[in-house]
Amino acid sequence: MKDQAASAASGMETVFVSERINFVKVSELLINDYLVMVNDKEHVRRFISAAPAESEFTHENEVVWVRRSLEENKQVFSMVEKQSGRFIGNIELMDFNGSEAELGIALTAVMQDKGYGTEAIKALIAYGAEKLGLKKLRLRTRPWNARARHVYEKCGFCEIRRTKDDIYMETVVE
Repeated sequence: MKDQAASAASGMETVFVSERINFVKVSELLINDYLVMVNDKEHVRRFISAAPAESEFTHENEVVWVRRSLEENKQVFSMVEKQSGRFIGNIELMDFNGSEAELGIALTAVMQDKGYGTEAIKALIAYGAEKLGLKKLRLRTRPWNARARHVYEKCGFCEIRRTKDDIYMETVVE
């Protein structure tokens, strides 16, 4: 995958960067990487609320998602490691209304536990504030996902509500 993402990254538009990450528009060039990530039931898929119940995401599903995201100018970005060109994951401002949005993030299993999640969230918050006028960011996570909650808290999120299935968190963007 390293070579595929590295060669694909050269044909993609970088929107913003952080220390180790290029944030690029989603691209059909990365669909095989997306499929590996979103169909990984143990490390990623069980955390995605839009995941099909029993079937896997297909190439066709991802093509439709990429094209729709680009056509609707959604604030969703693929993350590519600067040094190697490896695909890291996707990060998104969902339901963006000009000043508030919901955060969505997914990292491929091989790129987890390397600090990319924290770096990506902080970079997206800065980009959202500086370029998009973002004032408040919220998210939803699972109560049993302690690792994600730890990252969100490091990035300034506080729990505002809890249900049996979800923890709702938010942060004010300065």
